[in-house]
Amino acid sequence: MPILVEAGWGGVIQWPWSITWTDISSRVDMVQGVTITRGAQDELAEPQPGGCTMTLDNQDGWLTPGSPSSPYAPWVRRNAPIRVSALVYPTRTGAAPWPLSQMADEFDGSAINPTLWPNRYGGSSVVGGRLRIPLSPGVSSGVQSARSWTLPGASVCARMTTAPKANGSSAALSHFILDGVTNGTRLGFQFNVATQTLRCVSMVGFVDAAGVDLPYSGIDHLWLRIREAAGTVYWETSPDGWDWTVRRTLATPSWASSQQLIVTLSTSRTGGTGDYTEWDYLGAMVYPRFCGTVNEWPVTWSGLASSVSISATDLFKRLNRLPDMRSCLVEEVAANTPLAYYPLTEATGSTSAGDLSGTTAGPLTVAQLGSGGTLELGTAAGPAAATDALPLLTPASATAGKYLTSDLGQQFETKSGTGWLMLECWFQTSTPGRVIFGLSSTTTIYQLVWSLSASGALQVESCFDGFLSSPVVLGGGNLADGKWHHLAYDEVMHQVWVDGVPLSGSPYTLVHLRHLTVGAYGGGRLWSGSIGHLALYAVSPLAPIGAILATHYAAGMTAYSGETADLRVTRLAKYAGVASVTILGTTHDPVVGQGEAGSSVVARLREVEATESGRLYAERDGFSLAYQSRDLRYNPDAGDEAFAIAYADLEPGTELADDDQKLTNSVEASRPGGATQRVTADSSILAFGLYEKQLTLLKASDNSVVDAASWIVSRYADPGPELREVPIEAYTLPTYVDILAADISSYFTVYDLPAQAPVMEMRVTVEGYSETIAESSHRIQFRTSASATDSVWVLGDPEYGRLDYTTRLAY
Repeated sequence: MPILVEAGWGGVIQWPWSITWTDISSRVDMVQGVTITRGAQDELAEPQPGGCTMTLDNQDGWLTPGSPSSPYAPWVRRNAPIRVSALVYPTRTGAAPWPLSQMADEFDGSAINPTLWPNRYGGSSVVGGRLRIPLSPGVSSGVQSARSWTLPGASVCARMTTAPKANGSSAALSHFILDGVTNGTRLGFQFNVATQTLRCVSMVGFVDAAGVDLPYSGIDHLWLRIREAAGTVYWETSPDGWDWTVRRTLATPSWASSQQLIVTLSTSRTGGTGDYTEWDYLGAMVYPRFCGTVNEWPVTWSGLASSVSISATDLFKRLNRLPDMRSCLVEEVAANTPLAYYPLTEATGSTSAGDLSGTTAGPLTVAQLGSGGTLELGTAAGPAAATDALPLLTPASATAGKYLTSDLGQQFETKSGTGWLMLECWFQTSTPGRVIFGLSSTTTIYQLVWSLSASGALQVESCFDGFLSSPVVLGGGNLADGKWHHLAYDEVMHQVWVDGVPLSGSPYTLVHLRHLTVGAYGGGRLWSGSIGHLALYAVSPLAPIGAILATHYAAGMTAYSGETADLRVTRLAKYAGVASVTILGTTHDPVVGQGEAGSSVVARLREVEATESGRLYAERDGFSLAYQSRDLRYNPDAGDEAFAIAYADLEPGTELADDDQKLTNSVEASRPGGATQRVTADSSILAFGLYEKQLTLLKASDNSVVDAASWIVSRYADPGPELREVPIEAYTLPTYVDILAADISSYFTVYDLPAQAPVMEMRVTVEGYSETIAESSHRIQFRTSASATDSVWVLGDPEYGRLDYTTRLAY
């Protein structure tokens, strides 16, 4: 079967590295096939969420949601992870000996292939499309190829679909081995079932003193590969058959480079009870096509036959359903998972302030000291880039007024005793000598108080015996200057930062903290001014985050205005819980801050994408995003093409388009806080009339806005004829593997066009595609644009430096 479909029962896409995948390929209706859509309609449209549909056999009821008899229960449910890959098996050509890269077995028949595996022993068989090798006490089992395979410049891989269990045995082994001529001379993988250790071995006399042992992981070591290249042997593992990790390297042994080898898959067990190893997809080349989550599991019946026709959507499904973002500052703090976080952004009239950490920390409530004074939430303007209003504390005196207090709860108390304290807070005042906030244990044995000295410098008091020390002045100048300031502290590093700048001094290490007092401490020193975004963390010693917390000063003041687009995309993805972003290309301009609350993370990402003329989409090999800068498409040349295809090899439906769909000859562009500017192509306006576009771009300078507008006009003032749809039946073509490698922004050439075409060949860029993978068929409908649209002038280049041909300047 040319497809691999896997379900991640019980997995969640926020932790993709922890998903255990189950092969459900045998259930797929390959007559209907699997249909996948991905990418954008054209280069001016946004890439859309990718989708996948298929019909699965459910005759055993295992895919019925809520069925308690299903071995997959209770994980047959909406949002179950699913991934789809195309498989390509090598073709064996010529006479023996053959390179190992030509060895393949799908194990899809009813019996072991006797030609490929002439030696079969110990009850080995094919069961359910897999090679099953028993582990029976006192019995050696396995299959062996003929001695007809060579290693130099070749590789062989397989998936250990079912790993055996020890079942009471003290010695149980499973092997994936290449055997030399001399008995006991071998290299490959040895899985010690009893110790759950995967060993990369190169043996002589069955001994390898330098073998590399790996604690076995059914996720990371699902696929195993032996590869030789340029005199080095590589032992590699993979969770998906696509991304490989090198586990051991060794200069190729002379016997392995000169001898014909036997491939052996075998097992042995001493004692215990029987079990088995199952292998599949020997020699398969895996090409990921889709990774997403199932939207629904609708069960249908035709008589007594049952099936499930599912649809799935890629990572953008989750991103699109996320609530609107809070301010950049709030998102930045929340992304570092505080144990207690009080933004103090409640509306005017509120009488308490809540914790946004999601733990058991109690709310901050208003307390009165003496009489008089006010504490008004939602009143004071916060840091420049944080648009939410914060509380205003106005005491009657240093000993009379209102403050805030909270019981942080048992969870915080426990974790503050086992983890290391990190904290941050914003404050603003014109009155020195007052307390910002204090922390204490229930017994007050441990206390930590942050305040300003009489001269306005930051100072700290602490104790671990119930008696506060004298204040230790840390510096920072006069912070009682009416401006907003940011404090960060890292207990692991004993480091304090003010406004992102490190100060000297190190408070004591404290534990069992539980009570929080904001704006006062010990019956006095009431704060006059505002306090906000107070966050407390408890982390392991291996994860000091104080330096990260110090960067939150930029979050509050500028929302990181001026950072480059690639960093902004990664930052926004972090807010959405996306752990991985692949950055492609090298041109990344500075962008202004996106500090305000109120729009979705996808909208923010699309703003950056549009500003930079980039490309943002969900990857097809995992739950991650890819961001391409515009220069990735500059000046494609034949050496970098994904493939080339003759017009005669295309399916019906190829059309040449020449319309005004993309025509743009006037762009009015502006940026936040900057000028509004207009760029026109007068000759195009004269020829075709006015085709105007208005843009707001997140550029950091007015010149960059003009550059972006000029880039659009230079490309679309007079767009040429182009191929927008290229349908291919790829499965039967000799370039099938190259076609599978083509992705968004890849380009290929269609040559030998009909005589009626304006040119004999056209180079196109992939914007998206729809594909259907069926039995012995893989039809792909590429949506494309003209690659020449992204060509830029290069001085002296024979192709891109010709006068009046390629004079568009890169930006």
